[in-house]
Amino acid sequence: MTRTWPGNWAEQRRGTGCPFCAEGRPEENHDGARVFSGRCTDAYLSRHDGQPGYTVVVWRGRHVAEPTELTADEASQYWRELLTVARALEEHFQPAKTNYQILGNAVPHLHTHVMLRYEDDPAPGRPLPWPQGARPRVPAERFEAEVAALRARLRPEQPA
Repeated sequence: MTRTWPGNWAEQRRGTGCPFCAEGRPEENHDGARVFSGRCTDAYLSRHDGQPGYTVVVWRGRHVAEPTELTADEASQYWRELLTVARALEEHFQPAKTNYQILGNAVPHLHTHVMLRYEDDPAPGRPLPWPQGARPRVPAERFEAEVAALRARLRPEQPA
């Protein structure tokens, strides 16, 4: 059998050279802008056009590659925060359906792709085809407005 995973896959799964761990908790990353910063997650709205509202929620605790590595308390907090983000995305973008993808095949660090599906979906009833090649960016004005709207929805309530 031919090995197809990178030679350093076991080290990556343990966190050696993990790009998500190395980046800390930036306001912006290679793909988008942070719209939510929770106790254990950050959520980044993608700058790339094609699927409005596409967001990646990244675990920001100790390095884990799989949700099965979380303690019960960590898992509870992760899912609470993920669902908080998803609710805000649904309220703002009004999709027909929301998909949650936990992959980690390229970066073995726990993160969930939140994919909003719409009435004019290109693949109703099936997974979305993963975009190939360079994807255009969302126009800056629209992107900034979406980021501001989501941050306002996700801002922690201030005590009275």
